[in-house]
Amino acid sequence: MPKAKRVVSGMRSTGPLHLGNYHGALSNWVNIQDDYECFFFIADWHALTSDYENPGNIKKYVWQMMIDWLSLGLTSEKSTLFLQSRVPEHAELFLYLSMITPVPWLERNPTFKEQIIQIQNKDLSTFGFLGYPVLQAADIIMYKADGVPVGVDQVPHVEITREIARRFNFIYGSVFPEPDAILTQTPKILGLDRRKMSKSYHNAIYLSDSPKEIAAKVAQMITDPKRARKSDPGDPDICNVFDFHKLYSDEETISMVNEKCRKAHIGCVECKKMMANFLIKVMEPMHAKRQYYENKPKLVEDIFISGSEKARKVAVETMVQVRSAVKIK
Repeated sequence: MPKAKRVVSGMRSTGPLHLGNYHGALSNWVNIQDDYECFFFIADWHALTSDYENPGNIKKYVWQMMIDWLSLGLTSEKSTLFLQSRVPEHAELFLYLSMITPVPWLERNPTFKEQIIQIQNKDLSTFGFLGYPVLQAADIIMYKADGVPVGVDQVPHVEITREIARRFNFIYGSVFPEPDAILTQTPKILGLDRRKMSKSYHNAIYLSDSPKEIAAKVAQMITDPKRARKSDPGDPDICNVFDFHKLYSDEETISMVNEKCRKAHIGCVECKKMMANFLIKVMEPMHAKRQYYENKPKLVEDIFISGSEKARKVAVETMVQVRSAVKIK
């Protein structure tokens, strides 16, 4: 039987996970566990790139993230789940890669440009923020990944990793494979204000939100911006709430809302309440598993320990090759 291809991906522990994280990455991670050798890590060092002034919550978010992962169906039996900072070899490889990565490669990073504009309440003019794609590259090529599961908007991140790996191999000899982007289809899901759902934008529905919190947030959602009154016909095709209906509601409700909204036979308040009820129902099993793991702190810590130990064994082997290639040791 051929060896399963290896994939690597991670998430920054900058806050609680939300529905955008689930549909954008986590649901796919759960689905590919049976087909790939998976390494998934919580990127607590990456969290410092934007939260270096207030790192106090990072440890809490690390814990919450692992619980969310387990509650959604990631398992330590199928995947290696670990914490970035418990594998210090990541930092060493980042150092070597930073020596060879041209600054213009980092300055053209679309996420860097976007967040510099969008996030005004933090000083992001640091080397760590500019250079985080280099650490990201180290995270990936450390495990000689065949691929990285991403949505289309994340392809540039994989491409710069490929470029860095290619440059290292050109200078020092072939050590790293160039990982491919494993494209995943992600449904359209925006935040409460119709921007991309993001912790930074304060417009997210979190996986840990209670039913009451979910209902309150859904009630704030922007719908068809051209529909000023209940008597005005709406257009579900441009309504964010209807996009959520298509993800969480049953077919009968989706068809009914689509028809009645266009004829002004249903108002936005009623439409939001129906969608919230379906969303709460879908999240019930995850909330139950979340409560289970919250009551099993030793089990969660054991997963951190075993996963990080397994990841580090691979990282140690890789760094022997890297040091030999750069003639450090």
